[in-house]
Amino acid sequence: MNKTPHVLQFICSTAFYGAERWILALCRNAAPGSIKYSLAVTQEDNAEELELVKQFKLDGGDTFSPEMKHKFDYGVVSTIAEYCKKHKVDAIHTHGYKSDIIGILAGRKANIPVVVTPHGFENASDIKLRTFIWLGCKALKYADKVVPLSPQLVKDVEGFGITEPQLEYIQNGVDLSEVDNVRNAPAKLSKDKKRIGFIGQMISRKNIDDILDIFDDLAKTRDDIELLLLGDGDERARLEEYSETLNSKKDIHFLGYKDNRLDYLKSFDLFVMTSTLEGIPRCLMEACGMGIPVAAYEIPGVNELVKHQETGLLAELSDKKALTQYWLTLLDDADEANRLSTNANHYVNKHYSAKRMADEYLDLFTRILN
Repeated sequence: MNKTPHVLQFICSTAFYGAERWILALCRNAAPGSIKYSLAVTQEDNAEELELVKQFKLDGGDTFSPEMKHKFDYGVVSTIAEYCKKHKVDAIHTHGYKSDIIGILAGRKANIPVVVTPHGFENASDIKLRTFIWLGCKALKYADKVVPLSPQLVKDVEGFGITEPQLEYIQNGVDLSEVDNVRNAPAKLSKDKKRIGFIGQMISRKNIDDILDIFDDLAKTRDDIELLLLGDGDERARLEEYSETLNSKKDIHFLGYKDNRLDYLKSFDLFVMTSTLEGIPRCLMEACGMGIPVAAYEIPGVNELVKHQETGLLAELSDKKALTQYWLTLLDDADEANRLSTNANHYVNKHYSAKRMADEYLDLFTRILN
């Protein structure tokens, strides 16, 4: 192309989690003047302006918030297509099931290419959600490019019949400058107990019940630990209700979404995950970047970042007994915890650069548009 490519980042968002932060990292790390990114985020349920939109505006980017009159408002397709025509958008880049369906339809209507980046696939039990996810996966076939974030997501996408050249892999990246700023600054949060923590969406595939069970088991024999859970989601109310049945309930704290989540992350003595399905979790990258030791289940995506006994400790999926022992190791063996967290910090900075990721997406969009 002779002109600077103009790409619309499109997401149907309700909060500020991994996919939203990923969009910011991609746009912030693009080479100056090389590409123009704009942002479209659907406005649903008369919600207030989302943090992603606020941050994008602060960076000087153009934003657009089409209103969704109900959960799936087909009229938004035409609204986005008209926006693309009016603002000379060259391509749409989508994130998430609903965004993929709407974005692909809008791209066809505006006669511009659509790139889909899968951030993970939900193994939901709700039949309505499963149906909607199935439709989103079927929609991938009509994208110009499908670009997963991890090798496991590549395999998942191949299972939907997506192959090269439509399928292309660009390894995930994360902007750790914000993490580094907090890591190198004085601590802002005090504590009087060892702090075990989780940051992320409270949805079924995060399997947070296991975190609660393991913590409750440890709390039977020690009173020097507390559990902090940051984030929100469909499962939060049920999980809070379940935690009230546990003996350790006074030391379990559901904090919801926090603007200063990195200050809380810095205060953790241990970052834990018990997900059953992931891409390469941004929250895990941030924990490694902050130098917080990690214990998790070994599943695809997580094991791309955490190498057992090298950059963290991994138990087989659902092996709560083994994971409990790993929690104890990292809580009580300071030398081992420091060794693993130092290795993890070096690893994430070396292999998951947001600048490298942004450059590869620039090349992708340039090739598509040429």
